[in-house]
Amino acid sequence: MLSSTYAVKVRESRLETRKKPSAGPVYRCIYAKDGLLELPDGMHSPWEFFSNRGVKTGDRCGIYGSNCPEWSIAMEACNSQAVTYAPLYDSLGANAVEFVVNHAEVSIAFVQENKLPDILSCLPACCSYLKTIVSFGNVSSTQKNEAEGLGVSLFSWKEFSELCSEEDTYFSFLPLAHVFDQTMETYFIKRGSSIGFWQGDVRYLMDDVQELKPTAFCAVPRVYDRIYTGIVNQIASGCLVRNKLFEYAYNYKLRNMENGFPQDKASPLMDKLVFEKVKQALGGKVRLMLSGAAPLPRRVEEFLRVSFCSSLTQGHGLTETCGGCFTSVPNVMSMIGTVAVPITTIEARLESVPEMGYDALSDVPCGEICLRGNTLFSGYYKRQDLTDEVVIDGWFHTAVVVPERKALQDWAVEHNEPIDFKSLWENPKARKYILNELTSTGQKHKLRGFEMLKAVHLEPNPFDMERDLVTPTFKLKRPQMLKYFKDKIDQLYNEAKGPKV
Repeated sequence: MLSSTYAVKVRESRLETRKKPSAGPVYRCIYAKDGLLELPDGMHSPWEFFSNRGVKTGDRCGIYGSNCPEWSIAMEACNSQAVTYAPLYDSLGANAVEFVVNHAEVSIAFVQENKLPDILSCLPACCSYLKTIVSFGNVSSTQKNEAEGLGVSLFSWKEFSELCSEEDTYFSFLPLAHVFDQTMETYFIKRGSSIGFWQGDVRYLMDDVQELKPTAFCAVPRVYDRIYTGIVNQIASGCLVRNKLFEYAYNYKLRNMENGFPQDKASPLMDKLVFEKVKQALGGKVRLMLSGAAPLPRRVEEFLRVSFCSSLTQGHGLTETCGGCFTSVPNVMSMIGTVAVPITTIEARLESVPEMGYDALSDVPCGEICLRGNTLFSGYYKRQDLTDEVVIDGWFHTAVVVPERKALQDWAVEHNEPIDFKSLWENPKARKYILNELTSTGQKHKLRGFEMLKAVHLEPNPFDMERDLVTPTFKLKRPQMLKYFKDKIDQLYNEAKGPKV
């Protein structure tokens, strides 16, 4: 449920009709209660080198490589000239690159120097569209001749352009092929901030942070969890007096924050005496932290908010929403563990999904999250059929469903079991109840014995990229899933007392 303090209802719910399912009320962030935030006019980037290469407004550009300054410069050059850029995923190989180039009709590509052999190898199959390649670094005469033999111009970075603020410093290490880091870098470039790029080796990630000393840090929960674990272990290994001092300072500041004090005013003395040392884990200058892509554990979020002397927000977003669509509000401790309210350019509602038994108008609303606003995508390129499936009456249907927990909780109440959802996921009796329901459904539809489930595991978190369980397009990565859930799978086989296959 959206926070009643920071979200306002701007439209009433809609009843079910013959053609449309019911839908819940429409909500906006309190800061957009009088209207969604409009994008400012005149958002221009200083780079105008595209016209020199025959690339026009509306053309498509590919960017192929890992995070580096050239990636960001290419991205902002595209933004400045209204050229659509398509990331060529660094992890998907040459075949995928060929597909994207041809499908998107990419006419110019910016390519990391060590990826030039990959792009050149697929060039014969896509040179009808691709006419210009720019290396992030140098090019050899052999590579130039190979490209030119197929009618494609190949430039080094120095040949192509020579481009010439401070305030914030942003640390870039999340994949620029994904919209989260693209959006953040675009924001900080607009502000005239500095951007520092990691070496590309996760083993030296924290060394890079210490060298750069960023003021803004965006990461996924797995990274924050590692930082949290390292600091907690270091504190635990200290002497008893220091442990007690940290515990007192933490509880004192947490209590003040829960009573409404912003983090920078909750305990300035404890910040100076105790938490300044914790803050050094991210270089000592961080004032803003953001988390996305997966849920951030509550204990980690609370620890970061209290001990890093920095604002922290957790959000949810999609490529189709240009990054974030929901975000928590800094210094509002009641939002810990949630993505809270819609951003100021978007309004949201739930829509019923009758075939799944989800009712947006029930006492405990559940249904598909739908979004409408000024920062949504215009549609899927060359796939009007898919666009029409997800954008209905101006509402983008995210396929993200707020699930029905009531049935399982009703079962818990009836059988005197704890009703909090975390306990239910881990409750063997709850798993047995779910298995019995599935078995009953299977029998009703006359499934054969080998088609029936013998054991189940209840997984509280959707499969996500943060755990490397799905691809960027949300296809299941079965080998990684098998490895990740191996212990659970072995347990299920033991429970079912059947042979492994």
